[in-house]
Amino acid sequence: MSAQRRKTGRRRRPSRRRIGRTLLITGCVLTAVAGGTAWYVYRNLVSSIGSSKALEGAEKSAHGDVNVLLMGLDSRRDQNGDPLPDEVLDKLHAGSSDIGGYNANTMILLHVPADGSRAKAFSIPRDDLVAIPGHGKDKIKKAYGLAKAAKEDQLSSQGVNDRRRLEQEGREAGRRAQIDTVRNFLGVPVDHFAELNLAGFYHLADALGGVPVCLNKPVKDRWSGADFPAGRQELDGRQSLAFVRQRHGLEMGDLDRTKRQQAFLAGATQKLNSAGTFTDPVKLVRLIDTAKKDVVTDSGWDLLSFVKQAKNLSGGKVQFMTLPIEGFGRNHGEDINVVDDMKIKRLIAEQIGPRTTATPSAPGATSSSPSSSPSSSPPSSPSTSPSSSSPPASPPPRDSRSQDAQPQPQKGSIDGGGIPCVD
Repeated sequence: MSAQRRKTGRRRRPSRRRIGRTLLITGCVLTAVAGGTAWYVYRNLVSSIGSSKALEGAEKSAHGDVNVLLMGLDSRRDQNGDPLPDEVLDKLHAGSSDIGGYNANTMILLHVPADGSRAKAFSIPRDDLVAIPGHGKDKIKKAYGLAKAAKEDQLSSQGVNDRRRLEQEGREAGRRAQIDTVRNFLGVPVDHFAELNLAGFYHLADALGGVPVCLNKPVKDRWSGADFPAGRQELDGRQSLAFVRQRHGLEMGDLDRTKRQQAFLAGATQKLNSAGTFTDPVKLVRLIDTAKKDVVTDSGWDLLSFVKQAKNLSGGKVQFMTLPIEGFGRNHGEDINVVDDMKIKRLIAEQIGPRTTATPSAPGATSSSPSSSPSSSPPSSPSTSPSSSSPPASPPPRDSRSQDAQPQPQKGSIDGGGIPCVD
């Protein structure tokens, strides 16, 4: 065999440079595929979740801080106004689709500082008597439903009879009114919002494979269907809804229910992070499918950025607080919470800083007052409510228990394992 044939028949080993180039190209391809998948998931998320223009033109927080209003509707209807299926209503222990209306029974303002410091969540009791734009004083939860009904009446008088249009435009009016009412009451901007219907708690808990909560003592309530032992436990969808809806049998009624909502939110956030939902495509897609059915957000919200930020909101990194009331009263034959608007604005300004206030000249927005401490609590028992036709001039005595949903551990108390234990 000639030297030439021996030379051409010899197999050449790939050079290190060629191997490196191949690995680099492969890596680029994989990165592109991964990036494309992430972009597809994100685009699918944004396009499929209900989008609202209720915040268009609204003033934003300064310095990168973000205020998110979480609204839970006590509605037994879906986003199109159609009744929820009977089998779903049965699981929810929620009665017929005609019950509930469009009250915003859950309102939590989540403040996320731009500097990465501890986030704060403020629960607004649903029966607080406040000024509703264009309506006068009424329970804060009613702003949504009142505006929705007024808009639908207006459209109907103009000859509009398309049910879908009436529902959609009515809900948009309701969102704007609810957001405006909360913004005026607290004296701060609302940068984004998320609206969840009654079935949302059910679907969210199931999508997460259960939500961890902790109870200080066992409870059983036939009205909500709540029947739980004391201690830490994981609740499925049906149990989660019963957990957040119970008010009968709780010492402070509705005010204790706000702590249940806070505890559910804390547990869901921890589960989101600990279960690897943000990094597991299958779990993330399942969560997206849940959001499609039950969630509406503002159209200008960069959800991908917030999801990355939300990963840092678990593990006790959110301080929960229920806004204080001054007493109980009656308004137009209904039980209401008496509130001090000025005190509420001062409290919010002290807690999240006056730099985020929507109007620096708002009463009490930049001043401080010892009476607006976050430890301020409502009266010791709803049974002291007067039966007058107007709010009481002087509220009943108040106790000194903290409104924080994450109380300091005490000797003999139940360990929730990072989850706040509530009544």
